[in-house]
Amino acid sequence: MKRTSKTMSVLVLVFAVSIVSLSINVANAQAVPEWVKNTALWYGEGIVSEGEFLNMIKFLIENEVIVIDSLMEPVPQAIDAQVVIPNGNYDVTGAGFYSPLNLEIPVGSTVTWVNDDSVPHNIQSIDLEGKVTQLFNSPPLNTGDRFEHTFDEEGVFKYYCSFHPWRVGLVTVS
Repeated sequence: MKRTSKTMSVLVLVFAVSIVSLSINVANAQAVPEWVKNTALWYGEGIVSEGEFLNMIKFLIENEVIVIDSLMEPVPQAIDAQVVIPNGNYDVTGAGFYSPLNLEIPVGSTVTWVNDDSVPHNIQSIDLEGKVTQLFNSPPLNTGDRFEHTFDEEGVFKYYCSFHPWRVGLVTVS
């Protein structure tokens, strides 16, 4: 038990010193406060609880004594996304909506619409009032046909099929 406690103490101390030493460049070479060393040692010896030790680490991160780069939000990467026009989409009473109905993508992504329905469809960009815009407009898409558009700016973009105007979808670009 005593050997396990010493091993744990050493591991915790190495962990705490590693975290602090990794952050020295970012934290303007601040010295490791004595209470940090003590808390790490006491945690390793079982004197302080895991909760107290984690609160110390949390305090150091929140006060930017330790700066962890991975906490920064990743920059969204452009993707290739797909919207399926499912079989039965032409039926006004059916549940064959676009899949997904609201596609969320980062700027620079390309969306491909795929017609899996048994009848032709088209993709027409529309404004908030439902009027066709010239942003993206496909020719008639027969079963299996595809249409692509790359979204280069943020916004919410509505579209519909002019053959079946009750089917409206959204692409949200952020």
